[in-house]
Amino acid sequence: MVQKLTPIREQTRAVVRSLLARTAFELFSAKGYDDTTVEEVAAAAGVSRRTLFNYFGTKEDLALSGLSEQGEMIAARFAERPVDEDPWESLRAAFNVLEEIEASPERRLEVITLLFGNESLRAGHAEKQARWQDLLTPLIEQRLQASDHRAFEARAVAATAITCLQVAFREWVRLGGQVDVFDLYDRALRAVRQSA
Repeated sequence: MVQKLTPIREQTRAVVRSLLARTAFELFSAKGYDDTTVEEVAAAAGVSRRTLFNYFGTKEDLALSGLSEQGEMIAARFAERPVDEDPWESLRAAFNVLEEIEASPERRLEVITLLFGNESLRAGHAEKQARWQDLLTPLIEQRLQASDHRAFEARAVAATAITCLQVAFREWVRLGGQVDVFDLYDRALRAVRQSA
């Protein structure tokens, strides 16, 4: 089978997007999200404000740029799991995509701290993760027993798993990244499923 190649223009756009996001994050980390202007990000990246907005619609999009791609990667990983596997196990395996993103533990802690430390970014983060629910729900639904409520139940499973993941990352930040975030996720999920 011939693998479809990504056009150079798309590859270049992805690289530029990544570099702009990295430059922005470094400024956000150094100065704070609210105290960093879009003009400063553009200047640090060596591009015009207009060019920056060709890649990102808003400053918030710039800070949250990786979350949409992460959701797509999680959904793709879930879809690769065996169809007879318990959906909870498939979700746990799919979330491992987040551990495979190239970043040091310190850098990951810095990113998550920034996301949870700013009200606007927290809201944007929650909105992006709602999109993860939209991606995962139909995949989960296919694995549930047929019923009139299957779509509802699939959305509940996706929402619960994503909320447990979010709670685990918040606790991980609180603990300074000194524990395994997926041990925290497993603990959060056990707490929810045992109390049901």
